[in-house]
Amino acid sequence: MPRLVDTHAHVHFQAFAGETDEILRRTVANGIWVNLIGTQSTTSKNAVEAAERLGEGVFASVGLHPNHLAQMHFDEDELAVQTRDERFDPAYYAPLAAHPKTVAVGECGLDYYHLPETIPFSELRELQRQQFSLQLDFAHEHDLPVVIHCRDGRTPETATAHADLTALLIEWFARGLNPRRGVMHCYTGDAAAAARYVDLGMYVSFSGIVTFPPRKTGEGSIGLQEAARSVPADRLLVETDAPYLTPIPHRGERNEPLHVAHVARYLASLRGVTEEAISRQTTQNARTLFHKMA
Repeated sequence: MPRLVDTHAHVHFQAFAGETDEILRRTVANGIWVNLIGTQSTTSKNAVEAAERLGEGVFASVGLHPNHLAQMHFDEDELAVQTRDERFDPAYYAPLAAHPKTVAVGECGLDYYHLPETIPFSELRELQRQQFSLQLDFAHEHDLPVVIHCRDGRTPETATAHADLTALLIEWFARGLNPRRGVMHCYTGDAAAAARYVDLGMYVSFSGIVTFPPRKTGEGSIGLQEAARSVPADRLLVETDAPYLTPIPHRGERNEPLHVAHVARYLASLRGVTEEAISRQTTQNARTLFHKMA
């Protein structure tokens, strides 16, 4: 039984080139299991291979992130990101999903924040919705939960990702699909939106953002901390999203899975419980959701 599960990390990304195995072995030796998250075809395959290579305590999720539907270059938490121009291919992902180390489909979802200049928003919105729906069906076919990314844009027109995603999930679950449900990864919304996701049977995962000093709006907001207090204990997860979003007190350094302990500690203080209680509950939740970890 691990003491913690980092439910979302990208230790197989270029930011960890040459260090992936060492970092993962050190993490597992410290009692922390890791879910390596794929974001497109190559990183999904690499996640499965790393999980197979490292053995106990390392798992994989496979899927296509909405940013990889078009080529873009942007900075994410002071790290450069170069996206692809891919479409989800069920035939390619099927053997990856069937691997015993693969515990979920994703990271998939909607992102109206980073937008390519080459595609009108209306077309991109429809493309993202279509590709997300395809992965929802794929997850159902393979009896796997989904790891969901959702980020609103910065204009009234684009600040609709959560509304669109909620509508898609309601429609999907109404069809009786995927009793495994999934997780809203790196949650940054308010308590009301979190409650809607919980009502749909979803888990809600908090990253290092929750440790940032509260602001009235945006990342590290007061609303986010209210959400972290309000999510039912049996729906709560923790993550790092490494190499991004390093929690305090390591802000400014490259993030890694060992730092998930700081997220758990901060959540414990917010919720008025012990760190041990948060660690035990979120670990149990992770092993329940990602049933192949049990």
